[in-house]
Amino acid sequence: MSDEFFMKLALDEAWKYQLLTYPNPAVGCAIVDKNGKLLALGAHKCAGKAHAELGAVTLALCELKPELKSELLRLENSPNELYDFILKNHKGALNGACAFVSLEPCTHFGKTPPCALLLRDLGFCRVVFGSADLGGQAKGGAKLLANAGVSVAQSTLKSKCDELLEPFLAWQSGHFAFFKLALSLNGVYTGKISSQIAQKHCHDLRSKLDLLVIGGNTVRSDRPILDARFSTTKHAPDVLIYSRKSEFERQIPLFSVLNRKVDIKNDLELLKKAKFAMIEGAGRLFKALENEFSWVLIYQSKSFKKGSFLDISKSLEIMHSTPLGADTALWCKVREN
Repeated sequence: MSDEFFMKLALDEAWKYQLLTYPNPAVGCAIVDKNGKLLALGAHKCAGKAHAELGAVTLALCELKPELKSELLRLENSPNELYDFILKNHKGALNGACAFVSLEPCTHFGKTPPCALLLRDLGFCRVVFGSADLGGQAKGGAKLLANAGVSVAQSTLKSKCDELLEPFLAWQSGHFAFFKLALSLNGVYTGKISSQIAQKHCHDLRSKLDLLVIGGNTVRSDRPILDARFSTTKHAPDVLIYSRKSEFERQIPLFSVLNRKVDIKNDLELLKKAKFAMIEGAGRLFKALENEFSWVLIYQSKSFKKGSFLDISKSLEIMHSTPLGADTALWCKVREN
């Protein structure tokens, strides 16, 4: 199999956790043994948890050294302890292996140990990465590995890896916003659209946000709660209701969520200041705020529905499609018409 094949697998794994890693980047890793056999796929799933390389190494060792599996899985939510356990107990199981990582392995000690050192000390003979790490303390993984005699190459899928990294780079600059839609296969946006799995994914995203933006007309007509009850943390984001009219019934559920701030404004200053924001709505809000976002996340069901159709004229490029049970998450980038 080619380098591109294995890097594509790493990218597919990373996209499952896109934006859920906030404020960290989404990263994927594929590990292949010295004979070219795929051993494991890993991804960074959440800030403070194992980086993609450590996660993939853990899964690979579960297969290669089953006697370690129970302890490896017990430590998977404690990356520092997991890292130390692996270095003490791997016994050369990954000598000669190759890692395909969407982002250059890091070199710094942060909440988790450096991945470049892990790959070096486990005896990897080759590392292929996609995006170069341009950040301060984290950069330099490729140089460290090369100096240790590891063969290092940058993937021909660099542009795809760079695309995966865009939200992280925007967060570092202070602001990233995207628009979320739920659509039936024939373009209907009204009524119940998404499956439970897609709803949970959306709630997981909400739990990471600094701000959720919604239009006043939608609040009045749909009377939403806009919480994150299906997520693990259940942390509901603050809400900006973008509306010319400031009067709303306080019995609308979104106003009763604990530990949340709800602002009603006819300007977008709060949106522009938010480090990570999601805009939820349909055609009218999309058109009104189209200069405020460059990414669109579409939860698309596989069913036809009766209802109102989306009335938008806009070119989108699908960067990735991620299966979510019966639905698909379409990660799109706005293109000029």
